[in-house]
Amino acid sequence: MSFSIRIAEKLPLLSSRVSLIGVPKLWFVSFLHLNRRFPKKMAFSLENGQVSVENKAGLVRPATEAHAEEAIQALKTGKVIAVPTDTLYGFACDACSSEAVNRIYEIKGRKHTSPLAICVGDVSDINRFAVTDHLPHGLLDSLLPGPVTVVLSRGESSNLEKSLNPGLESIGVRVPDSNFVRVIARGLESALALTSANLTGQPSSVSVKDFENLWERCACVYDGGVLPSGRAGSTVVDLTRLGKFKILRPGSAKEETIAILEKHSLVEEPAAG
Repeated sequence: MSFSIRIAEKLPLLSSRVSLIGVPKLWFVSFLHLNRRFPKKMAFSLENGQVSVENKAGLVRPATEAHAEEAIQALKTGKVIAVPTDTLYGFACDACSSEAVNRIYEIKGRKHTSPLAICVGDVSDINRFAVTDHLPHGLLDSLLPGPVTVVLSRGESSNLEKSLNPGLESIGVRVPDSNFVRVIARGLESALALTSANLTGQPSSVSVKDFENLWERCACVYDGGVLPSGRAGSTVVDLTRLGKFKILRPGSAKEETIAILEKHSLVEEPAAG
């Protein structure tokens, strides 16, 4: 069975909602600089940020470079942390730690039959975890980093633990346009398992305040302010078939994603039914 069969209903980090909390923009001007491949309206900007939500139990820290090493060490010891991406807030852990992955499912109250996506620091890392050699040269670099989840075959050589999404032959992969997440993924030297920071069935989070009831379930919560992309989440596209693509969820970048795919001569598969 493939990841894409369940993806439309089961990938919450891939879904959405809006409210404004933020942090002083000086924390982020240099560190959370994002590329502009996608239109400016889609990029993660904190220029209109406000003061961070009250820090309860000392769990909340700003999502800045100064706190990246702390986040990396938490992940290396099997902890779950909450992080901002370029779309939504998510719970993250080491994708190669079955104990940490189980913890995410417990926090969310989520069934293990619902797959998790992974996040890596750079496009060049993707082939460690999924099959990419059938894709046109430069395609992934054109799509990522950005608000897109690419669904690819895991393949026999994948470094992912078999316990992650057991029974599925494909995996959703993200390279968010958010430097904090990318820095901790690089530091971990592994993939992050990533899912939306909310209880299953509840609206996704665009500020840390949105999931305040779950802070104590995390080792740390990293505050990146209010994410301006709305709650549409990332665009999810199945790229498992040679020369084909299928949009599994429109998300926040459907039109831009399709334009890039067609530029690389991929043909859209007709919708099922």
